[in-house]
Amino acid sequence: MTIRHFLTLRDLNAAEFNHIIKLAIEMKAARREGREEQIFKGKVLAMVFDKSSTRTRVSFEAGMAQLGGDALFLSPVDSQLGRGEPIEDSARVISRMVDIVMIRTFGHDIIERFAQYSKVPVINALTDQYHPCQLLADIQTYTEHRGPIEGKTVAWIGDGNNMCHSWINAAIVLGFQLNIACPEGYEPNAKLVAEAGDRVTITRNPVEAVSGASLVTTDVFTSMGQDSELHVRLEKFAGFQVNHELMAHAADKAIFMHCLPAHREEEVSGALLEDENISVVWDEAENRLHAQKALMVFLLSANT
Repeated sequence: MTIRHFLTLRDLNAAEFNHIIKLAIEMKAARREGREEQIFKGKVLAMVFDKSSTRTRVSFEAGMAQLGGDALFLSPVDSQLGRGEPIEDSARVISRMVDIVMIRTFGHDIIERFAQYSKVPVINALTDQYHPCQLLADIQTYTEHRGPIEGKTVAWIGDGNNMCHSWINAAIVLGFQLNIACPEGYEPNAKLVAEAGDRVTITRNPVEAVSGASLVTTDVFTSMGQDSELHVRLEKFAGFQVNHELMAHAADKAIFMHCLPAHREEEVSGALLEDENISVVWDEAENRLHAQKALMVFLLSANT
C-alpha cells in the first residue's frame, strides 16, 4: 500500500483540502461544545524537531492529547538524529514504533528522504521551502470569517519564503488569485511561480498587490537562520510594512493574517496586528490546533 504523506499542499487535491478544512471546523465546534471523542486512543505521534517552535509543538502535542493519543518530542540533542544516524535509518526505526510522524527541519530533501523510508504518514511541520500546516490553518480561518476562498484574491507582502511558496501551492490547488509584492532579489522560487501560471502575479508595489484583495498576509522579513542578513533585509524591505494605510487599498472588509511570531513595526504595524476588526491572527494561531487534528484524522484514515 502506498503511504499518504503531507509534505506540501499539492499532496492534496481540492476536494481533500476542503474536506480537511470542513472537518477542522467541525472538530473545533465539537471541542468547544464538549462533544470531542478520544479517537486517537492508543495512537502515538513522533514529533521530530530540528528547528525550535512554540505553535507547532503546542498544537500537535495538545491535539494528540485532546484526542486521546500520545506525542513524543524528539530533538537532535536527545536522539541519534543529531549524532549522524542516516535519515533513512531513523525513518525505518521510528516508523515501526509510532503511528504518524511530524517533522520540522531545514532542507526539504530531509523530509522527502524520511517519508520515502517511513512505514507511516509523515507530516511536514515546516521546512525551509514549505510550511503547509500553516496554510491549512490560514484557509480554515479565512473560511470561518469570509467563506470559501476559491475565486478570491490574496495579497502576500514580503519575502518569497516558505510561507509564500505554500500560498502559491494553495492558489494552485484551490483556485484563487495570489498577488505577491516583494523587493527585487527576494522573489519566490521561479519554477513554482511558473507552475502556477496566471494564478500568481509578482510586483514590487505593495499597493498594487493589495488592490482588490480580500486577504492580506505577511511574515517576518528575517527568518530563522538569517540573522546575519537583518540590517540588509530591513533596508531592502522598507516600504513593505502592512499597516492600516496599506489595508485601506484592499477590498472592503479585507482581513489580515500573520503566521507569527511577528516583529511589530517591521513587517506589520503593532496597531494593525491588534486591530480585531481587521486582524484575525489569534484565530489563525488557534486554528493550527484544529487544522492539524483534522489533518491527522485524514492521514490515519487514508492509510488504514
